[in-house]
Amino acid sequence: MQTYVVGGAVRDALLGLPVQDHDHVVVGATPDDMLAAGFRPVGKDFPVFLHPDTQEEYALARTERKTAPGYHGFVFHTSPEVTLEDDLVRRDLTINAMARAEDGSIVDPYGGRRDLDARIFRHVSPAFAEDPVRILRLARFAARFPEFTVAEETLSLMRKMVEEGEVDALVPERVWQELARGLMENHPSRMLAVLRDCGALARIMPELDAVWGVEADTGVRMMRVIDDAARQGYALAVRFAALMHDLGTDGTLIHAVCKRLKVPNDCRDLALMTAREHDHVVRAFELGADTIVALFERCDGFRKPERFADMLLASECVAGGQGDAAWPQRPFLEAALAAARAVNAGEVAARCGPDKAQIPAAVHRARVAAVAQWIGGAAGVGAQAPHAP
Repeated sequence: MQTYVVGGAVRDALLGLPVQDHDHVVVGATPDDMLAAGFRPVGKDFPVFLHPDTQEEYALARTERKTAPGYHGFVFHTSPEVTLEDDLVRRDLTINAMARAEDGSIVDPYGGRRDLDARIFRHVSPAFAEDPVRILRLARFAARFPEFTVAEETLSLMRKMVEEGEVDALVPERVWQELARGLMENHPSRMLAVLRDCGALARIMPELDAVWGVEADTGVRMMRVIDDAARQGYALAVRFAALMHDLGTDGTLIHAVCKRLKVPNDCRDLALMTAREHDHVVRAFELGADTIVALFERCDGFRKPERFADMLLASECVAGGQGDAAWPQRPFLEAALAAARAVNAGEVAARCGPDKAQIPAAVHRARVAAVAQWIGGAAGVGAQAPHAP
């Protein structure tokens, strides 16, 4: 029985990057051998075991055979006769098809080290075409390693997969999972560029693909916006909202994307809010106090101030802001919201007496007065302020 570290751990170590997780392949063993050694079985589709001490995953070397469309359509085979090379050849990219033996030597039967040095994404074998998730994974890797390029033969194969409808077999949950992971990388625009280049973006998010050509620079600007959100280290919902902004203020296309891909509610809601309110946020210094409070109310900012703050971050990225204080609309509206939230709604309600119907309007007026007072004070110390209400 021989064990090897495989995949991303080997790749990242050779790149000099921190290694987060270690995946292992075991050659020459059976499930009974693993159980006898104290490993705990956890795999559903094929034999995977947890090490009794480290809890790292150890998988028996396996081969796979395509039996149906999509990424679920595989049959796996394990036996002591399956070699390390047999296991590595089923992997997606050469840079992920290397192994490190127990003595530290690198096993590289498919040229992964060469492609790593040349910064090239290249598929290991024609079997790449059997799993459409590999297109999404490669695009995600492009967002992580922006200096890498896609080998011409790999790009041609990806385009062929798209043309043959393999991408159409992907389930929405898996598409969203890979897109979300790509958005959280440092250069998410590279993911979009790869998906667009092979034609997959037009199949999984045609609404987004269509922004190229609407205006000369809409698609390019969108890629700058999403990379800006990544540079700032913003959360997934903020990045998704920044990405979706150019799909229109009425939310129709954003709703379509979110419904089809089963996007989580927090990402969907922030994207819709950002698209709807961005123009108002941009014009913050032109708005009266009543209009500003109405903005807070539409966005449920009094109950969910953190989400409103995230909307401002996304809007700042869309507007081309560069961070903390470069875009004055954000700190201005944050301070105005703080002034409005300082109003004690309970005290206002108590002053309304028994007529409960008056309470919402009274609270609104009190908040408008608080914002107007704050604006006046801000103007008095030289801060920018909107016109008087």
